[in-house]
Amino acid sequence: MAMPGALRCGARGGDVRALCVFVHGRGQSPEMMETDVVDRLGAAHVAFHLPRAPRGSWYDARAVDPLDDPTRAQLSAALDHLSAEVAAIRADYPGRPLLLAGFSQGACLALEYLCRGDPPPAAAALLTGCRVGTAACVRPDRAPQGLPVYLTGGDDDPWIPVGAWAEAALALGRRGGALRADLFPGRGHEVAVAEIAMLRAMLADLVAGHAPALEAAR
Repeated sequence: MAMPGALRCGARGGDVRALCVFVHGRGQSPEMMETDVVDRLGAAHVAFHLPRAPRGSWYDARAVDPLDDPTRAQLSAALDHLSAEVAAIRADYPGRPLLLAGFSQGACLALEYLCRGDPPPAAAALLTGCRVGTAACVRPDRAPQGLPVYLTGGDDDPWIPVGAWAEAALALGRRGGALRADLFPGRGHEVAVAEIAMLRAMLADLVAGHAPALEAAR
């Protein structure tokens, strides 16, 4: 059963072969992600679960700000929220492979979920994301080894600097997974056509019962 505030869309019941939890960014909503992402996918046999940040954002600081005690507390609460949302859709559709995805602040939160070592998804798509905090901060680094991950960024993004994006790519690459990291020149703070194509391909692979090949065209 969907948690209060979350939005469910896509396939239902026995038609569901794969799951996707998609986390919205700062100042956004599940309804925006449904319009800007889910409706563009045309993904059959996928149940989408779109969590809602209780205050409109998952934490107040920018992702690249040093972690202080208030931000750590907000991040911990947001991760607990996300963990409960993932558990909720898994309970409704046990055994189906799950793609954990997000945009901007939602991508950062999804990456922190992976690094905290919560129950892993089958794959992850982190659209315009990075780690929360700086390299000098004490942060968990328990992302599951071997996980297929798609990580994107923009060369002039106002929220996720290239350096922070590259640091996240390096950290994920060291975990030995199937990582594809795409940096898009001149792209606005949005989900581009190429990113939609990769999401569509990843979900199609999960629906077909195998790990995402991460081979969609850039």
